[in-house]
Amino acid sequence: MKIRRPTTPGQRGMTGIDYSVLTRNTRPLKRLVAGHASRGGRARHGRITVRFRGSGNKRKYRLIDFGQDKLNISARVEAIEYDPFRTAFIARLLFQDGAREYIIAPHGLSVGEEIIASESAPVRLGNRVPLGKIPPGIEIHNIELVAGRGGKLVRSAGSVATILAHEGAFTHVSLPSSEVVKIRSNAFASVGSVSNPEHSMITLGKAGRVRWRGRRPHVRGSAMNPVDHPHGGGEGRAPIGLKYPKTPWGKHAFGVKTRKRHKISEKYILQRRKKK
Repeated sequence: MKIRRPTTPGQRGMTGIDYSVLTRNTRPLKRLVAGHASRGGRARHGRITVRFRGSGNKRKYRLIDFGQDKLNISARVEAIEYDPFRTAFIARLLFQDGAREYIIAPHGLSVGEEIIASESAPVRLGNRVPLGKIPPGIEIHNIELVAGRGGKLVRSAGSVATILAHEGAFTHVSLPSSEVVKIRSNAFASVGSVSNPEHSMITLGKAGRVRWRGRRPHVRGSAMNPVDHPHGGGEGRAPIGLKYPKTPWGKHAFGVKTRKRHKISEKYILQRRKKK
């Protein structure tokens, strides 16, 4: 964690990420970078679907190989790089056949180390192994839900899941949300936790730093007019004034379950997440 000197009011209490773990004097590979135009919270029809989004710094998207489909070919870590589109750091790999790919960097992975994705790979930091080959108690990330479709779970900075047990063709996995699910044992996962665990401790320090991220000021519903929000209207600083909180579209917004009933994946959840 990087703590700044309070030379300005905005830097008083501001904290940032220590980027000393990143490889110096490296630029992203052009072949693995794509342009990305900001939509400002607007969908294809041009209407705002996500409020309070817009502006922000221009960014280029890094093409990440979540599946790591090059099996049984070892790769050397060329660099650990920053990715503006995700909270975790990314690692640039050089495979033995000369190909290069980006992956989510596990915490503790260093430049020069060798990693591999294989059904017979040793359970070692950075390696990608089927869930059924990983012993209980081992930390994992970038987990596939269906074999061959790439990692879908546990990809944000500092997140980690744990293998609990193996039962038949399934593996029981404890997710960061405390939810326990069972996943097919032939699905792949990467060993270790995701890099940049200090991301959750960042203090932005000033409003401008929030704007750099493309987030515009969030207006309270109670400060709006009744036509704009269910909480709007009233004299002075009026409270909600309703029996229960609502969304801007009038739907229940407090304590309402948002997961669809009778979802197909319902049978794979062994334990719900614990209430805070």
